[in-house]
Amino acid sequence: MKKNKKFLALALGTVLSLSMLAGCGGSGDSAEAPAAEGGESAEAPAAENSGSGSVYWLNFKPESDEVLQDIAATYKEQTGVDVKVVTAASGTYSQTLLSEMDKSAPPTLFVIGNQAGVRDWTDYALDLAGTPIANELSTDAYNLYDENGKLVSIGYCYECYGIIVNPDLIEKAGHTMDEIKNFEGLKAVAEDIHARAGELGFDAFSSSDMDDSSSWRFTGHMANLEYYYEQEGSTWTECPATISGKYLDNFKNLYDLCINNSLTDPKELATGGHDAENEFKTGQAAFFVNGSWEYEAVKADVPNATMIPYYCGVEGEEKAGLNCGTENCWAINSKASEDDQKATMDFMVWCVTDPDASRKLVDTFGVMPYKQAAESTNGFLAAADQYTADGCYVMNWATNFQPNVDSYRATLVSALNQYNADQSDANWETVRTAFVDGWATEYNAVNN
Repeated sequence: MKKNKKFLALALGTVLSLSMLAGCGGSGDSAEAPAAEGGESAEAPAAENSGSGSVYWLNFKPESDEVLQDIAATYKEQTGVDVKVVTAASGTYSQTLLSEMDKSAPPTLFVIGNQAGVRDWTDYALDLAGTPIANELSTDAYNLYDENGKLVSIGYCYECYGIIVNPDLIEKAGHTMDEIKNFEGLKAVAEDIHARAGELGFDAFSSSDMDDSSSWRFTGHMANLEYYYEQEGSTWTECPATISGKYLDNFKNLYDLCINNSLTDPKELATGGHDAENEFKTGQAAFFVNGSWEYEAVKADVPNATMIPYYCGVEGEEKAGLNCGTENCWAINSKASEDDQKATMDFMVWCVTDPDASRKLVDTFGVMPYKQAAESTNGFLAAADQYTADGCYVMNWATNFQPNVDSYRATLVSALNQYNADQSDANWETVRTAFVDGWATEYNAVNN
């Protein structure tokens, strides 16, 4: 089969998302890769700038584009090696990766962020075991391996998400953060603030828009609370064919609280256009559903902003921590030339060992799990660490297993918009169908 025909077939059957994603400023995707052409991957040489070869980084994180362009220019100035950074638009990483990999000069550095991506792209990934960049890691917690034990991709940052809070507004409303240790406490505080929004001058939650720039916060991130608790003590290692929705009522608890105690009427969420980040930064709302990547954006306006877990009424949630993980994992293109592979490896090592470069990258990424990288100054990641230190459980990113993610989330957005417009039991059943039955439908579409 000719390569272009193979890519066309794969484009019609895109499989997964790196979530987030998004978070990370928006949801991103990976795509099912074409069948491999050629033999074994080249062994990566030592991390020294050779002066030959070049780097093409297909970036997953739109909010980091400006910093990465600066990093690329600095590296070129210091070493003479060309570094091209192309940033996929929010929610388009899957399509962009598939398209760019079919070009004559494809990315040499790209993202494989979960096990579905490993399955689809492993033949296009250099084995990173024992390489200079792998030797710089401070933990192997975010490494992804294929079924044969090949180290396919390695985390270049990890993140957390939950509910960002302005403690000053909580105090101004006559409450304290100590009151918010479970859903009951969160509900009491949020509903009181919303009821007195006129006199207080601010509301409880910022807007929960359902347009593409915002819906991933709920269909991807907040949905994780259902998936996490449905694991019931185990951890998924592959996408299950079905889910039960056992904890969907808990998702509803928190979702209802967000949309009904907010600056924006739920009926106005479908079209978007509300700036939830700015609402939080300017003191219009006490709570903002988002993740650690927002810290740099809000810290100047809300210097003591912190993050709390997705309290949703699950038994024992007083010991809940934040949702921590990553879908940001570097892979080197095994089909690139040896010179380009070496140049890419050298560049990666420089990124995590050069003091100035790693400082800039950590400031945009939040934290990098490498021994010589600059220390994180991200307050939300510090909150995540404190929850863990206090013996709270970490909510892993089970949402990364959403099957056929773009289609799955689109169906869920449609159902949520119907519910937002009319919060009837019948419309919530539509959400349940999209959430639970939709999972099985999309799993079958991908695997059958």
